[in-house]
Amino acid sequence: MSDFICPICGYPNLDEPPHDETGAPSFDICPCCGGEFGYNDATPEAEEVYRRNWIQNGAQWFTPNRKPTDWNLRNQLLNAGVNLDKYCSSS
Repeated sequence: MSDFICPICGYPNLDEPPHDETGAPSFDICPCCGGEFGYNDATPEAEEVYRRNWIQNGAQWFTPNRKPTDWNLRNQLLNAGVNLDKYCSSS
């Protein structure tokens, strides 16, 4: 396990940091949300759009075999400082 966290979905076990110490992206893909670092998180707006679409489409895992059996979307998003309630429509 690592301490590298996806800035889009909060996945806490990335193999490498999404960006290096200079801010250069790794262009790796998050195994949870499928976001590509340097592309889907290139701007705060792009990150927000990608995250919203991923959640609204069921928050499907990009690499399902890496999904923990006790996975909790709400808790994981908190790793990225994101509250799931922001994406839930009130009916």
